Amino acid sequence: MAKFDLTPKIAQYLDRHLVFPLLEFLSAKEIYDENEVLKTKLDILSKTNMVDYAIDIRNKLYSTAEVPEDLKKRRSHVVCQLQELQQKVEPILQFMANDEVMQEVEKMRDSKTLIAYLEKELNFDLEMIDWLHALAKYRYECGNYAASTSYLYFCMLVLPQNDKNYLSALWGKFASEILVQNWDSALEDLNKLREYIDNTPSLFGGNSLQLLQQRTWLIHWSLFVFFNHAMGRELIIETFLYRPNYLNAIQTMCPHILRYLATAVIINRGRRSALKDLVKVIQQESYTYRDPITEFLEHLYVNFDFDGARQKLHECQSVLFNDFFLISCLDEFVENARLMIFETFCRIHQCISIGMLAEKLNMNPDEAECWIVNLIRNARLDAKIDSKLGHVVMGSQPLSPYQQLIEKIDSLSVRSETLCGLIDRKIKAKTDNRWNNQEF
Repeated sequence: MAKFDLTPKIAQYLDRHLVFPLLEFLSAKEIYDENEVLKTKLDILSKTNMVDYAIDIRNKLYSTAEVPEDLKKRRSHVVCQLQELQQKVEPILQFMANDEVMQEVEKMRDSKTLIAYLEKELNFDLEMIDWLHALAKYRYECGNYAASTSYLYFCMLVLPQNDKNYLSALWGKFASEILVQNWDSALEDLNKLREYIDNTPSLFGGNSLQLLQQRTWLIHWSLFVFFNHAMGRELIIETFLYRPNYLNAIQTMCPHILRYLATAVIINRGRRSALKDLVKVIQQESYTYRDPITEFLEHLYVNFDFDGARQKLHECQSVLFNDFFLISCLDEFVENARLMIFETFCRIHQCISIGMLAEKLNMNPDEAECWIVNLIRNARLDAKIDSKLGHVVMGSQPLSPYQQLIEKIDSLSVRSETLCGLIDRKIKAKTDNRWNNQEF
């Protein structure tokens, strides 16, 4: 399964701490040699302050309980540095520990008002926030993600959006929320980051390459949220397929993300209207990226090759079972993929042999008949079963005008929002140029 594993590609765009859950998963699946995975962990840990974890991995790798002297010294240095940073921001830490005061602070959405309040209460200056940001990063590097989250939250309340540390705080908090598995807050941070990147391109100096890099990182980090949050499977389709900047980033930098987009569309029965747009993108990128999941859709909706789709569905099960993000979707994916094969087959044939259908769905005839009965019972299929002949006889299934209208306008709001944003940015750019010309 190593040829279908995307961890090496995805890890290039993740913070090193976000790679650890993927490596733990690979260890459990035994896709790679365990010593190679341990060496990779140790290499990543050498660039963090998680010294105790590094010692544990080293002991597993080299079967020794002896701790090297350089690791002991490094551990002492990390502890001393941590104490030093905490002393510098002690007034803020005490201030943050007071729940009543923090409730007042959260009401002050304007950073200038908040800074004035802090100056009055704490003899505060902005350098303290720089030190708090440094402490949050140090805590994060030590693996204390919960503390880092609270420190960065306070930083983001105080810092103006054009501050040099604001974007770093956004990314740091997003990563910390992912690692403590607080998916609601992680989704909020994802939206804040996306809006910041999309609406303030001037902060990147108008550098389109930097914007592309930021969006590519966001695409990869967001996978943690999209496949864990209750709304994630809907939001991944809106973000990756119907936001042109992000679809462009996928096509330019990371076509392997099509695996996750395709899976989301397949398991989301309410978004069948997205299939046409998705298949078009998969065809466009087929020369740069292919895997069993994208090929399954090509076989089914482009070539109408049911035998090929059946074979790819079998491979898809192995791919999902060995993918960190998709393993939880396995049963749902198989159920919906079979339904898609069945629906497409039924559009072509009026009377279908249950035996033939069972073969197409990788099921035995009794299991296939039971599955079809359940579809009819749940009112998802207009059909009758002739048990004597072993046939399924299809009824007419005209698409109602209402449903046709719904499918046409399904993605209209997102596209309209994207268009409005583009117009606003162009108007703003023209206004800025006009003012700059007048000043000149």
